[in-house]
Amino acid sequence: MITVVGSYLSPYVRKALVCLDMKGLRYQIDPIVPFFGSDEFSRISPLRRVPVLLDDQVILSDSTVICEYLNERYPEPALLPQDVAQRAQSRWLEEFADSRMGDVMIWRFYHQLVIKRFVWREQPDMEMVEQSRNQDIPQILDYLEGLLPTQGTFFDTVTIADIAVASFFRNAGFAGLQVDAEAWPRVAEFLAQMHALPAFIQLQTFENLSLKTPIPELREALKAAGAPISEHSYGAEQPRMGMFELP
Repeated sequence: MITVVGSYLSPYVRKALVCLDMKGLRYQIDPIVPFFGSDEFSRISPLRRVPVLLDDQVILSDSTVICEYLNERYPEPALLPQDVAQRAQSRWLEEFADSRMGDVMIWRFYHQLVIKRFVWREQPDMEMVEQSRNQDIPQILDYLEGLLPTQGTFFDTVTIADIAVASFFRNAGFAGLQVDAEAWPRVAEFLAQMHALPAFIQLQTFENLSLKTPIPELREALKAAGAPISEHSYGAEQPRMGMFELP
C-alpha cells in the first residue's frame, strides 16, 4: 500500500493524489499539515514539506519527483506527452506552477488569507495580497491564456502540466479568487474541464472538510467521511515553522 503524507489542502499533495488516482493506484493518506509534523516527519522530509510518498521501494519528499516516479513505475496511462518537445514543455509548465504559481498563489495569497489566520492566528499582509490579486496573478493568467488552445488542455491528453496548474488554482479559489471568463476565457474553460475530472471531484469532500475542521479533530473527521486514512501519523500537537517560510 502506497502512503502519502500531507494535507488535502496542499496543491503539491493534490497533484500527487490526482496522479495516483488517474493511474488507478490505491493509497492511504496521513493528512497532516506540514507545520504540525513531528520529529519523525523531519526524518522522512528533511525540508519539512509535503507530500511525502512511502512505498515498498523508496521514500520521496518532492511532488515532481513523486509524479515522475509514479509515471515511470506505472507507465499507463502516461502523464507526459510522447513527443520529446511537448514532454519538455509539460515539465516546464509543472515547474512554472510549482515555483511561480506556488510563490504567488500559495505564499503571497492563500497563505496570507488562510494559513496565517487559521494556523498562526496572525493577520494577513494585505499589501502583499492586493499586489498578488491585482498584478502577479493577472500576469500568470495572461501567460497561461497565451499557451492554452481555444478548448481543452495544454496537450492532446491530460498531463502533469495540466494537473499541476489546476491544483494551484484550487487553493487560490479557496482564498476567494475567481477567474474572469471574459478576460481569460481559455483559462476559465481549462479549469472547468480539469476540476470536473473524477480525480479532482473525489477530493472535494475531503478538501472542504479540511477547510472547516479544527486541526486536532481533522484526522478523525476525515476518517469518518471515508478518506483512506493511514493507521500511523507523522503529526505533532504543536505547530512549528518550516525551513523556507516567508516572514
